[in-house]
Amino acid sequence: MTIPIRLTLNGKPHAIDLDDPRVTLLDLLRERLGLTGAKKGCDRGQCGACTVLVDGRRINSCLQLAASLDGAEVLTIEGLSEGDALHPVQAAFIAHDGFQCGFCTPGQIMSAVGLIREGRAGTDPERIREGMSGNLCRCGAYAGILEAVQDASGRMEHREDAA
Repeated sequence: MTIPIRLTLNGKPHAIDLDDPRVTLLDLLRERLGLTGAKKGCDRGQCGACTVLVDGRRINSCLQLAASLDGAEVLTIEGLSEGDALHPVQAAFIAHDGFQCGFCTPGQIMSAVGLIREGRAGTDPERIREGMSGNLCRCGAYAGILEAVQDASGRMEHREDAA
């Protein structure tokens, strides 16, 4: 028995037949759809390497059953940029050296995008640290990550005011 679901994934509709009701969103993205940006770090929802946005909210995709997302809109790191133009958060991570090995970077970026969209980032360092606390970096690039989120938050807020 298969379970049919429909998702909007990175802006494009997808009809998917799930062979196993226990498959997580992370495994669906990586193994069936070839979107390997979200990483399987701990597979327990403790590191944030698998963070994606579902209906605009940050989630750990390793904990979310794909079958429960029928009709959802999913945004992954692969769908963040517009053509060759990087998203402001991606550009800020590069400008502020917000990564070292890069393993956690897609999850960090997606969490930062969600935090900013939620209106919870601002430029207060403690507020950003708290909002990003579910994303771990083994390399300790937290100073660059914080600077990147502050910078991107300011740019995105300014850009929204201009629009």
